[in-house]
Amino acid sequence: MKTAKRKISTKVLFKLLLTLCMLIAIPQGSNAQFFKKLKEKASKKIKQEAEKRSERRMNKKIEKEFDQAEDVIDGKTKKNDKEVDAKKANNKKNDETNVDADQENSTATKKLNVVWSKFDFVPGDTVIFEDSPSTKEENGEFPSRWDLYKGSAEIGEVDGEPVIIFLEGGGSIVPYIKKSDEDYLPEIFTIEFDVWFEKKYSTACRYYIHFEDQKNQWNKGLNQYLTVTPTGLQFAKTNKRYPGTENLNWCVEPIGKWRHISIAYTKGEFKAYMDDTRLINIPHLEGNPWGFTIKGETNKMYLKNIRIAKGGVKYYDRVLSEGKIIVNGIKFDTNKATLKAESMGPINKIYQLMEKNTDLKFSVEGHTDSDGGVEANMTLSKARGKSVMDKLVSMGIAASRLKYNGFGESKPIDNNSTPEGKANNRRVEFVKF
Repeated sequence: MKTAKRKISTKVLFKLLLTLCMLIAIPQGSNAQFFKKLKEKASKKIKQEAEKRSERRMNKKIEKEFDQAEDVIDGKTKKNDKEVDAKKANNKKNDETNVDADQENSTATKKLNVVWSKFDFVPGDTVIFEDSPSTKEENGEFPSRWDLYKGSAEIGEVDGEPVIIFLEGGGSIVPYIKKSDEDYLPEIFTIEFDVWFEKKYSTACRYYIHFEDQKNQWNKGLNQYLTVTPTGLQFAKTNKRYPGTENLNWCVEPIGKWRHISIAYTKGEFKAYMDDTRLINIPHLEGNPWGFTIKGETNKMYLKNIRIAKGGVKYYDRVLSEGKIIVNGIKFDTNKATLKAESMGPINKIYQLMEKNTDLKFSVEGHTDSDGGVEANMTLSKARGKSVMDKLVSMGIAASRLKYNGFGESKPIDNNSTPEGKANNRRVEFVKF
């Protein structure tokens, strides 16, 4: 800064000396005329500089006013101190009320991150086929809940969790159930499963879902199939990409990941979802789905959490007729109260129901199957009921309209001797009070 000032002073001194020399060199008679012109020029320059300076100050003021107005519109600042105080108080209240269901037993008090907030898939009422697969399955053996149509498959383990692995060359498997040659898919059903995609590029990256048992129902069921890739779904003449992958190759995925696939069929209406987004919606499907076959194209393709369920009555009708809603589509991590993302489908529906019918109040009650200890199941069921209640409160439902409870394994609605029976017993009930 001092150097800059020194340079400026030197420059000014030089100009003064130059002017003095000119005065000495100019004849005496011309001095008056010279000073007059010099004064006029200086006055004009000062006036111009003053106008420029005034204009710059005015522009800065105008820009400042515009910035303040835009900040108010964007919500960055408030118009008065009262609004600021109100905002702070509201934020404090939300932070105290909201509970993060991603924390075990929902005991955290930070703001909840509501995932899959627009997911509208709701599983069927009664599970007719279920396979996770079980931790009791032996690695290297063929999955006991399935039958083989083509290729090969076996039980493996990924991140400590048992999965079905399709081996070199891929394979096609069908549920191993009684009377598999008959139409076992009702007129209203849902199917869910998780599939794995490798991180690296591969031309063999597809799973094919057929709506007939290709081993026992050949040419009897629906002759159209759903293709699942890392970036989207294809069914009949409909191809849809998962948001954000539109410019990628079908078989390219930025990171290796599991994809949750949900399918809903209601008397000819066919919908299919990838994770939180519905990609396929066909209002009038020709043909009748009879059964289920899933095919993996090649090796390193994994499958888990397969569920087929039937039925589906609107939640409001259930409240009117039964006084409660039984939901088995709200899922948690094993032996925890941590909600899985796909649980948001039923929870979103309950939220919409309570928003529309402001007089409804629910006791959110958790239930478990008979696996594990009695006391542990009781504690777990209560924690799960609270986790769902906290999620609804965080979404905007008044806490006074909700309460929670849990009954462990004490109130089964199905047997605990089959995977399907256990799946039906693992449920959340919304009981009107």
